[in-house]
Amino acid sequence: SVLALGSLSVFEKRGSYQLIIQQLRLEGVGELLKRIEQLKKKLLAEGIFDPVRKRRIPFLPRRIGVATSPTGAALRDIIKVAMHRYPNIEILLAPARVQGRDAEASIVRAIEELNRPQWEVDVIICGRGGGSFEDLMPFNEEAVVRAFYNSRVPIISAVGHQIDHPLCDDAADY
Repeated sequence: SVLALGSLSVFEKRGSYQLIIQQLRLEGVGELLKRIEQLKKKLLAEGIFDPVRKRRIPFLPRRIGVATSPTGAALRDIIKVAMHRYPNIEILLAPARVQGRDAEASIVRAIEELNRPQWEVDVIICGRGGGSFEDLMPFNEEAVVRAFYNSRVPIISAVGHQIDHPLCDDAADY
């Protein structure tokens, strides 16, 4: 989508209009993609996506921290798979809004909480199920990407479907 700014002229004989564009800007998804690309370049230059800094995920974690919505299908899927693979695993939930206006701050708080030493979390899974491009936008926000990068506990990005690739995927350990 674009936003065109200018003036309108009318040809009365033909009953047609002409838009004289003075400024053209990307809007909607186009503007969001541009913003994401700019942020990606900035974070890449800072080394936030450097594969060398990625840590291994523990082979047999004792306690998994999960940062996601307490009511979403993603949490049920994570619990189901984790309990199937490791029946004695402990799962600690840090509830987070994963969509909407407060999502960015909520995700950052949840990751920071799970990083507190008192919880003795071996690995963090942060994410949500699928959704529209706009629904997944909180996982492209700089504060969230930095929270993934700054996590002292190895962190897994579990956002969207396989075709989705938010910036937090590149900052996560896996």
